[in-house]
Amino acid sequence: MSCLELEALRLGLMTVLGTDDRAAREHAEKELEGELEGPIEGLATAETLDGLRRHLDAALVDLEEQVATLDDNDPEADYVRGRLVAVRDAERSLARLATHGEGLLDGLGETHHDLHDAFPVED
Repeated sequence: MSCLELEALRLGLMTVLGTDDRAAREHAEKELEGELEGPIEGLATAETLDGLRRHLDAALVDLEEQVATLDDNDPEADYVRGRLVAVRDAERSLARLATHGEGLLDGLGETHHDLHDAFPVED
């Protein structure tokens, strides 16, 4: 069993950030081979932070349902619960990334306005 959600998120994030790490991309694609459907496919093919957040939320719902139906005697139970913790952590990290990006965008807008206040442009 692999961490489909995390590998799909990594793959989508590489696209969103424009990361050109061929080895990492190939590794993620190999891990996801035959698993690209639903939220996992959405994560892997996302092109925006909003898309990543939306598909990660859907993947979390699926994973939470899987955890809720686990048999405690299942040898994979602890691993699946661990995956849930890791994916929730990834969700928080992705939210921080979006917040920081929005803060950067706002800061650049303020700097732009400050620059025009300091050096007015005549029409």
